[in-house]
Amino acid sequence: MRRRAPWTTVAAVLVVGLLTIPVLAATLEPGSPEAAGLSSERMRRIGEAMQRHIDEGSISGGVTAVARHGRLVHLEAHGLMDIESQKAMTTDALFKIMSMTKPVAGVGIMILVEEGKVRLDDPVSRFIPELADLQVGVALPQGRGRGGRGGAAAGGGGRGQAPPFYTVPANRPITIQDLLTHTSGLVSGTISNAESARLAPQGPNATLADVIPKLGQVPLEFQPGDRWAYSAARGFDTILYVIEQVTGQTAGAFLKERIFDPLGMRDTAFWAGENNPRVVTLYQGGQDGLRRSENQTGVTSQTYFSGGGGLVSTAEDYLRFGQMLLNGGEFDGIRVLGPRTVDLMSSAVLPDDFFGGPGVSFGLSMQVVNDPVAAGLRVGEGSFGWDGAYGTHVWIDPENDLVGLVMLQTAVRQVSRDVENALMQAIVE
Repeated sequence: MRRRAPWTTVAAVLVVGLLTIPVLAATLEPGSPEAAGLSSERMRRIGEAMQRHIDEGSISGGVTAVARHGRLVHLEAHGLMDIESQKAMTTDALFKIMSMTKPVAGVGIMILVEEGKVRLDDPVSRFIPELADLQVGVALPQGRGRGGRGGAAAGGGGRGQAPPFYTVPANRPITIQDLLTHTSGLVSGTISNAESARLAPQGPNATLADVIPKLGQVPLEFQPGDRWAYSAARGFDTILYVIEQVTGQTAGAFLKERIFDPLGMRDTAFWAGENNPRVVTLYQGGQDGLRRSENQTGVTSQTYFSGGGGLVSTAEDYLRFGQMLLNGGEFDGIRVLGPRTVDLMSSAVLPDDFFGGPGVSFGLSMQVVNDPVAAGLRVGEGSFGWDGAYGTHVWIDPENDLVGLVMLQTAVRQVSRDVENALMQAIVE
């Protein structure tokens, strides 16, 4: 298993006044692009790429950040954080990072793996007995009625319901590694999503303890380990509930104590507070341009700590988290994980044909790029990271010693690709 280095980046406009960038920590001080092997002139194209999307009306604004060789070389705000009030974006704006929560949850459980309190091959039922003896949902062939063969028949077929299906016993228990790699089948497809909503609903004041044990009644989407299918929320919600069961702390308290406080991530939490002026407004794109999303809370909550997507963070905070991974688990003299653990998390754990398309695989909570050319990505070989549903994006590029970050609150995937391209062409040494 080879050692991986830093984070590659999805960055931003050139920092013209570098002294205006706040120091993140002793190990991530501001530096000039040239000192980090980047062209200042070429880095301006990052801001130009962002501005094109703003001018086209596909996004309201965003924040981009880049670190290279352990120096913060770019941090810039673009556009507006709220269109209706014409409020300008700021570098300390708060973003709902959605699935960029998953790598944080992954680090949390790996802390316990290092301490010997959890094993990757542990059955999840060791910590959550209700998730023992699970069933797997099997869709009935089209045109067949309810009943089927094998186990119990279930399913409806109406809108919001599972298609007709029957169940069979799971061949084996789901494991911690299955959850981290999206190969568990837990709430990761048509049958399991619908049945989860019916059998394990999440009320407004629910906690993980109210929801996760009920998933034992929900059929898996497929036999554990048979394939990769994204568990958007409940797989990593379950990871955080395991942490709660092992430590006796809430997931929010554990992550704060073991990750956020040590790394100086002062603004990262599962709730940003009521009417916080630093929270960026969520927008959805459409034929008539951007419209304000009806749901401005996302999946953030004061009581339900979603490992699948519940965190709010800033560009500076998440860059600290990224720099920790870039440094092999250490940041500013604080070690969160061992280097070999970071190597494992950022390695291609799954077979090549399990995840995505050519050139990409999946590690423990993050995508891994094995072949950038085959994947059609402007990043270095071995880069790893993940996205969020509202347009946030981070990746770590060991080959180029980069950490990159794009923070948006509108789902436009092409923005990240354009910023990646603009950054990579600015590398001159």
